[in-house]
Amino acid sequence: MTNTNSLSKTLVVLLAATSALGPAAMQILLPAIPVIRQELQVSAEVAQLTLSLSMFAIAIGTLVYGPLSDKFGRKPVMLLGLSITLFGSVCCLFAHSIGWLIVSRFIQAFGGAVGLVLARAIVRDVYGGQEAARVIATLVMVMVVIPMLSPALGGELMILFGWESVFVVIAVLTSLMALFLYKSLPETLVEPVPFAGVGAMLMNFVRLFQSRVFCGYAFCVTFVSVVFFSFISAAPEIMVSVLKRPATEYGYYFVMVPAGFMAGNYTTRYFGRSYSMNTMIGVGASIAVGGIGLTIALQLLGLHHPLALFAPVALAIFGNGITLPNAQAAAINEFPRFAGSASGLTGFLQMAFSGIAAQLVAIVFNGTVYPLLVIMLGASLISLISFRFGVMAKQQKGSEAQST
Repeated sequence: MTNTNSLSKTLVVLLAATSALGPAAMQILLPAIPVIRQELQVSAEVAQLTLSLSMFAIAIGTLVYGPLSDKFGRKPVMLLGLSITLFGSVCCLFAHSIGWLIVSRFIQAFGGAVGLVLARAIVRDVYGGQEAARVIATLVMVMVVIPMLSPALGGELMILFGWESVFVVIAVLTSLMALFLYKSLPETLVEPVPFAGVGAMLMNFVRLFQSRVFCGYAFCVTFVSVVFFSFISAAPEIMVSVLKRPATEYGYYFVMVPAGFMAGNYTTRYFGRSYSMNTMIGVGASIAVGGIGLTIALQLLGLHHPLALFAPVALAIFGNGITLPNAQAAAINEFPRFAGSASGLTGFLQMAFSGIAAQLVAIVFNGTVYPLLVIMLGASLISLISFRFGVMAKQQKGSEAQST
């Protein structure tokens, strides 16, 4: 197996698209959830399982794919995950009951998790710490374009061909990505890590959790994701039930949110060499808290237009776009030899906590935006606190190393 000194721009775009596949497959169905609830005659909490359990599937997938790729290589595991995504998409297409749809979405999401883990691990294989943060920012900036457009696309497909048609699109995209990566992706893992079984894999995760530095940055990443996924899980229902807008309109207002995230990623890419990762994380986390605070203030003032919700949330997500790539790189950099496992565990925490939050916002929804905004504000504050904890642990670790 051989490494390479850099990745071509085309390959970075392909990796970004693969990273986007799981989130895009999850989000393309968002405008249809209220329709699915009515068509299949299920409660909002049950319909929400098509989203929240997909997040748990991604969480489980991220936990599995990292260690597998550390042992067997990035490329074969990537192709395996894409094959599972394709199978799950076909199953979704023929789902005629809520149970079948939930199970099929679980399979689809489990496969789609592979890009989220391995794209970051491949970048870490090739680049050093500071440069990895910049490349991850570039990768994520490109990655958000597909999920950004997917709700609007899903809404239009739902109108023209029915909500099942979204799964045809995902199946076709998955097939194309698998073909392109099969032909162009080099193997970047230089030294395979022996896989001694599930017990050893769990011990690697225990080793990661024993690092206070890793935990600080990993939970910073985790609760940044909770902010985003809490919003996207509740916003379609809020558009219909609270703001009295058609479900398809959600996709067009939603574009503002990932656009804010993309702008944050571009900010990291532009200033990444001038400022430290910790400086960028601190600024981004503070902006996120301020943006959600502004959203709450506008709602309290009685401004219940979609712009008063989506625009300040987009500002918060702009801050998260600065925080996320830097915190991800900082977490993974603590254990370079186990980059796949570290990336996988970070992804697991992101999606597991986001899945819990997505179901929670459906349970506590009371016909207003306030339960959602309180959850988002709490997650932003926890993200900022976790980051500060990681910084203090890193400083203490440095002081102990100097004293010895």
